[in-house]
Amino acid sequence: KYISDAFEELYNKLKEGKGDYEGADPEDKNEYVAEKVFYVPPSARWTWLQGRAKLPTIGKDIDDAMDAIEKDNPSLKGVLPKVFAQEKLDKATVGGLVDMVSTATLGTKEAQSKDLLGRVFEYFLGEFALAEGKKGGQFYTPESVVKLLVEMLEPYEGRVFDPCCGSGGMFVQSEKFIKHHQDYYKKNNGKKLSLNPADYISIYGQESNQTTWRLAKMNLAIRGIDSSNVKWNNEGSFLNDAHKDVKADYIIANPPFNDSDWSGELLQKDARWVYGVPPSSNANFAWIQHFLFHLSTNGTAGFVLSNAALTSTISGEGEIRQKLVDADLIECIVNLPTQLFYNTGIPATLWFLSKAKKRKGKILFIEASKIGFMADKTQKALSIDDIQTIANTFHIWKNEPNKYED
Repeated sequence: KYISDAFEELYNKLKEGKGDYEGADPEDKNEYVAEKVFYVPPSARWTWLQGRAKLPTIGKDIDDAMDAIEKDNPSLKGVLPKVFAQEKLDKATVGGLVDMVSTATLGTKEAQSKDLLGRVFEYFLGEFALAEGKKGGQFYTPESVVKLLVEMLEPYEGRVFDPCCGSGGMFVQSEKFIKHHQDYYKKNNGKKLSLNPADYISIYGQESNQTTWRLAKMNLAIRGIDSSNVKWNNEGSFLNDAHKDVKADYIIANPPFNDSDWSGELLQKDARWVYGVPPSSNANFAWIQHFLFHLSTNGTAGFVLSNAALTSTISGEGEIRQKLVDADLIECIVNLPTQLFYNTGIPATLWFLSKAKKRKGKILFIEASKIGFMADKTQKALSIDDIQTIANTFHIWKNEPNKYED
């Protein structure tokens, strides 16, 4: 429905043939590529599906439409769900859903500017993560945590990389960040600059769970974000690094907490372990060194880790941490409140690493474990003010130390 809305809006302009669209062919796929709109073949257009909503074949019609869209739009290949023809799905219910969704406008320019479908998608991801409990955290990082990471990292320009990207929330928030901070561009030598975030950042990601990867690809597609470098393989980032040569300007991630099943015993001599071999019983310091391996010479990384990583001395973790401090790579640590995450009650921290620290020999510790509010009976969240207070404290400490106050 979303891509049909966007398609039909442009289709009608091309058909009308006025101004820039004079002489255009509304069935020419290139016209849609040029405007970053997905081309929708006739048998997949929403109006056609809606006309068939009452037929017993509606489930198969939707699956065929998904196939047709994938064939015409390579970035969605193998991504869209083709499950609507299943016997267990009541055809009248599926048809009723088509009729109901038909009343919503999702993909027009106006709807896109309000990010309507994106907000709906995020809402359902959050609800699903909540219902899934422990498993939910594998693909979804709560929005307020992602916002805080992005506000502190400020990924204005360059390569943004998340090697355990879940459903893509870090990328979405990075793009939103740029849209909300357009003043940065206006100040840029007075040049006339594009307001399209895609002109400033390129994204790279990897995910080992195929269903989650498909969620990420859809999450990015509905916002027009290029996901061609968001890769899936079931071995994961340690065993099969999909972006071996990428050196990122920003790394932003929420790796699995204290993961004991990361195949560390197979990677004892890996070139990434510059600061020491991480224990095969816990991936925390493997993730940190994987991030560092992928940082450019001026790159910065912001990521979530369990609190245990701050103090653990098991199997050489203390020595690795000591070497990270001695190498002056750690810039800031933020102690987060409990109950922020869907999948665990383990207290968590944000780590910020930089290969070009401004405050040499210093690390800022921010104690934020007592802030936040209860979003519902079990879940805490950080308010916009909380996020701004923490992010501003970090930026003042880093950029204007004479104005900084604890």
